[in-house]
Amino acid sequence: MSVESTPYDNQMARVQPVLASTPTEAPGWQTPEEVRATRCADCKGKAIAMYEFMQSIGATNVRFVIGKHHAGDWFTHAWVEWETADGHFVLDPTFNARVVRAEQQNSSRYIPLYVYEGTLRYRAVNANLVAETPLHAVAAGGENQSAASGAFVSDCRVR
Repeated sequence: MSVESTPYDNQMARVQPVLASTPTEAPGWQTPEEVRATRCADCKGKAIAMYEFMQSIGATNVRFVIGKHHAGDWFTHAWVEWETADGHFVLDPTFNARVVRAEQQNSSRYIPLYVYEGTLRYRAVNANLVAETPLHAVAAGGENQSAASGAFVSDCRVR
């Protein structure tokens, strides 16, 4: 299901440069620089800092995820997912000191709602993540994102 925005777009304004290389100065989540400077952050600040770190060391197929840590949670949580030839991993700097295989997670944990990969955004719908056109692409006349996102949509499932 294609949408023009997510409920998290305003909050993510300050960290959007990490995801899309688009400079902005709106209030919101901590940037990776702020997390490193204060050595303190909530789950979203920690996860976006980890996303930036993974990108800086050349990791590919890295995604910033907003969802539920446990199925019954009232609040959202953020973590990083990393897909490699060796498997699909959950990197949660808030609750896990180690990398965890996604396949080993109980289906009631790490439930994605929204996923960000560079300028691409996805929303979990009926056990599938569906590509959403980035706002800057819409404003610029858009580019066809369906080919680039097709592999991700077919490989990712809500757990």
